Amino acid sequence: MSPDLERLVRLQNLETAIEDSRRRIAAHPQRVEDADARLARAKDVVDGAKQRLKESQESRREREKEATAYQTRLSKFKDQLSAVKTNREYQAMQVEIETAQKGLGAVEEKVLERMMESDALTAEIKKAEQALVALQKEVDAEKKALAEERAAAEVALTQATEQRGAVIAALEPQLVALFENVARARKGVALCSATRDGLCSACHVRLRPQAFQEVRRNDQIIQCFSCNRILYYIPPPPPVEPAVTHAS
Repeated sequence: MSPDLERLVRLQNLETAIEDSRRRIAAHPQRVEDADARLARAKDVVDGAKQRLKESQESRREREKEATAYQTRLSKFKDQLSAVKTNREYQAMQVEIETAQKGLGAVEEKVLERMMESDALTAEIKKAEQALVALQKEVDAEKKALAEERAAAEVALTQATEQRGAVIAALEPQLVALFENVARARKGVALCSATRDGLCSACHVRLRPQAFQEVRRNDQIIQCFSCNRILYYIPPPPPVEPAVTHAS
């Protein structure tokens, strides 16, 4: 491969590496934010369950107060029952007692429901807190890895940028201008290989036989007549010779 073409291939590889590093650096804040958002959602699950438990316990206390009030009324009615003098008064008192007992039974059932609800919510909170602890460790490890990845990307960006400058300095200005013009028009990809069956690997247009033969020599700057990218050729690897076995 000619030195100029080799430098252009190197320049394209560096441009790709630079773009990849910039993309990873730019994506870092969002990836950290996404990790924090997952953690925040897990905390919301715990907080929501705790709030429901608090409300359930408050409701239970209110129902217990109601049950105490009914029990007080029943005790009062039973004390008064022994003091009634007429059958009408006795029947009226029995109605009051029956009504109070029904009310007490309904409230005690609600108290039992709240107790069962509290037990379920307590178990839910424990499970959610365990999940939160596990997720916290996962997010901490992920953010550490992301920080290391960003630091590596920053180092790679610096190194590739320095190497890019050295490659550009070694190229003729007109070749640099050609590379940059094509790269601008083709989303940063100014070079591509020709396939072994004579196609441009970027736009997939078949090259003319003469042009393909010239590209295969890798000794001059040739552009694809369709997409204008600079072409080069990667020859196939040499065939692997079968191992020779010797008869003993």
